[in-house]
Amino acid sequence: METIRDITFDLLRKLGITTVFGNPGSTEETFLKDLPSDFRYILALQEASAVAIADGYAQATRSPALVNVHTSAGISNAMSNIMTAAMNHTPLIVTAGNQTREMLLMEPWLTNVEPEMLTKPWAKWSYQPVRAEDVPAAFMRAYAMAMQPPAGPVFLSIPLDDWDRPAASTPVLRSVTTRIGPDPDRIEEFARRLSDAKNPVLIYGSSIARGDGWAQAVALAEKLGAPVWAAPSSERPPFPENHPHYRGGLPFAIGPLSERLAGHDIGIVIGAPVFRYYPYVPGEYLPEGMSLLHVTDDPAEAGKAPVGDSLLCDAVLALEGLLELVEERAPSGPVAVNPHRMAPHPAPLVAEAGEAGGTLTALEVFEAIRSVVPDGTVLMEESPSNIAELHTAWPIEKPDSFYTAASGSLGWNLPASVGIALAERDSGRNRPVVVMIGDGSFQYAIQALWTAAAHELPILYVVPRNEEYAILKAFAKLEETPGVPGLDIPSLDFVSLGEGYGCAGERAETVDEVQIAVKAALARSGPTVLEVPIAATVPPLL
Repeated sequence: METIRDITFDLLRKLGITTVFGNPGSTEETFLKDLPSDFRYILALQEASAVAIADGYAQATRSPALVNVHTSAGISNAMSNIMTAAMNHTPLIVTAGNQTREMLLMEPWLTNVEPEMLTKPWAKWSYQPVRAEDVPAAFMRAYAMAMQPPAGPVFLSIPLDDWDRPAASTPVLRSVTTRIGPDPDRIEEFARRLSDAKNPVLIYGSSIARGDGWAQAVALAEKLGAPVWAAPSSERPPFPENHPHYRGGLPFAIGPLSERLAGHDIGIVIGAPVFRYYPYVPGEYLPEGMSLLHVTDDPAEAGKAPVGDSLLCDAVLALEGLLELVEERAPSGPVAVNPHRMAPHPAPLVAEAGEAGGTLTALEVFEAIRSVVPDGTVLMEESPSNIAELHTAWPIEKPDSFYTAASGSLGWNLPASVGIALAERDSGRNRPVVVMIGDGSFQYAIQALWTAAAHELPILYVVPRNEEYAILKAFAKLEETPGVPGLDIPSLDFVSLGEGYGCAGERAETVDEVQIAVKAALARSGPTVLEVPIAATVPPLL
């Protein structure tokens, strides 16, 4: 007699999902009992870490991932990274157990009282099967919902006594589209407006990177002779940052963003919202005389955009369609020298502050690290106050080599790096992963270090330690809120923290020491935590 568990694992096998990321609880053990030998369980020590590890793995493999957490308590722990997965457009099937069906009416301890509501608004679809017999089919629907554009996390709550019940039937294995094509009349209109423009501008978003569309993005920019901006706060670079058409990332405030686009008569946003704004800086949404076109596969993004004519379409399919339809044109002006352009390996640094006895700046640290890591290294970032310095020192020149959280919520990058490094190993690419993570950000999902160490993943965590929440001090200046408490975080020992979770721990204070420590980390089979004190500065927010 086949059970619900037998049928469900067989379905997951057919869908190619044989890795389970999770943190087990009492209501999940019936699902995990006698885990089949062809399945792999990746243990995280906290649910938010489990979700982010799965998210990183799904992004790096371009395939859905399965996460199993502990009833309502685990979902509550994981909500920040479920939100991030939604904004990352990552296909995740998040599951949790619930109490025995016979006891649900009286809501015993650890009951998920409203399982279909708890993950809202970030889960695309949430469900607790009405009957145990519906569990396998619910997984099939969860897969379909997670994969369809816009991709995102879904949630299933499964009472713990369902798994050993006899299966009534086997769900039909189905496939769904993961890309939607353009309306032919609408894309012809967009192409005509771009071709007729005097000075068009392209604004590219992370969906281009998710769809592996760098080549198409470059081809369209070159055919139109148009400059390219990355949409505000892009979590994955949509365009090579050393390309002469690249102008950088747009600021994410209304007035300053509009000012950057002055002089253009038309712009097109492809694969990003219009726009990610924060903080509030008043101004016009667009400069005078400019119109905006918008391509997205997310109806919600199209609906909430304050300006722009929208087309629902996969970002890369839109690029390909526009590339066929637009008229080739010379650049409207001379192609500017890209300030982000640099050689793959910068020249050796000379007379750095650290060598003269002072504290290194964030820029000096990033330049020192970039000078010794191999090309193709995967870079991740969760150090908000140092973003400008990082992109100056380390322009992204290859696809799939930079990741960060779309949500702005801290606690994603450290565990997500575990999933990405695991995918690097599984795929055979075996690129090293370097994570720049602030001393404040480091604390939000520190438990993931244990998983990195347990799997001997070659991740380098660099902590530019300034002993403060510098980005919040920048907000305090903008918002004119002096005297805010809790913005200093002294006395943290990152070497000990790393070693306590099984990582190698290092501290470096000069350029030479940083370079030596990075080379040593790259030669290790497991993760390294490298603490580097940096000068405490409050960056300009815009």
